[in-house]
Amino acid sequence: MTQASPPPNSGAPQRFPVVVVGAGPAGLTVGNILRAASVDCLVLETETREFIEQRPRAGVIEEWAVRGLEKRGLARNLLDRAELHTACEFRFDGERYRFPYGELTGSHHFVYPQPLLVTDLVREYADVRGGRIRFGVRDVRVHDIDTDRPSVSYTCPETGEHRVVHCDFVAGCDGARGVTRASLPPERVRVARHDYGIGWLAVLAEAPPSADCVLFGCHADGFAGQMPRNPEVTRYYLQCPPGDDPENWPHERVWAELHNRLGAAGVPPLTEGRLIEKRVLDMHDYVVEPMVFGRLFLAGDAAHLVAPIAAKGMNLALHDAFLLGDALVASLNSGDDSGLGGYAQACLRRVWDYQEFSQWLSEVYHGTAAGDPFRAGTTLARLRRLFTSPAAAAAFAEQYLGTAARY
Repeated sequence: MTQASPPPNSGAPQRFPVVVVGAGPAGLTVGNILRAASVDCLVLETETREFIEQRPRAGVIEEWAVRGLEKRGLARNLLDRAELHTACEFRFDGERYRFPYGELTGSHHFVYPQPLLVTDLVREYADVRGGRIRFGVRDVRVHDIDTDRPSVSYTCPETGEHRVVHCDFVAGCDGARGVTRASLPPERVRVARHDYGIGWLAVLAEAPPSADCVLFGCHADGFAGQMPRNPEVTRYYLQCPPGDDPENWPHERVWAELHNRLGAAGVPPLTEGRLIEKRVLDMHDYVVEPMVFGRLFLAGDAAHLVAPIAAKGMNLALHDAFLLGDALVASLNSGDDSGLGGYAQACLRRVWDYQEFSQWLSEVYHGTAAGDPFRAGTTLARLRRLFTSPAAAAAFAEQYLGTAARY
């Protein structure tokens, strides 16, 4: 069992075996794994607790990820409250095509919005397992990560005091714009990036879902998607130019395009409602290598980003967190560094698998709107093959659910 540090608000020197920077799904999962193994750690977060518990984010979690959370005692509320999805529906050429991936694989998706998962994780970490966490910190910096005596500094939000925390390891879980990724020496970092050249208008509608599953509209005017969140709120996406202004999409235009792109023979019209959020997402991916530098280990969006095309981002963050948390416990409690040594390689196998699937699925979603008759024709061929070839259907279902990536 590791020795606890003095409380973070005290004036005494601070030392923790692990400092976790970022309180998203990855950082909080790592923190919970460490606390369950009696490893003391400190989580630093620049936002308030209220903010991270309300920040709108993805809500589709793959079954293997839920089982990983359940194994670590982190899925009680999720299993009680999440919706189970066993099918999705494609709409193209004016018709609807239901894809029953649950029947093909025996697996399903859980729909549980990220704010609810973060609320569960922070409560378990801070309130149940007694983990140390500081919200609203400023000026976070990491130091000496290429030595055996790294540290993290920050400014205390209450007092304005500059604090330094010494540690054995730093877990960088603070996202694409965080300080941990920026701390890597530029000459030692390779960022592989792919830009799709399109945007998605993401809207949150105060309206019930218009179907009992996720909808994918592959239309000549652009992609549209429906992602149910709960019985009263639905997430919709509309393909748009990258960098578009959400104000270019008033209520009437949004619903007209959704009716057009998600329309199909024999289906009732969408149920409209007030739009409570609108933002444009530019579709791009990146992978940062190395994910490890000295005593700094990146996880989640700090290390890689997958566009929401295939709903893979939160799942990859959880995969990283499971591997990193378990590896840190083995190193600190048993002196076994094999997990840390193989961490990046194990993460990146799944990362690149999901990146490839995201690219493939992007062509399915957007090819009919490319303005190129050849691309439109091959896209429709791909779509039809999903519903005429059992082998193609099985391959898609495995990748869509993440069951093909067993590492």
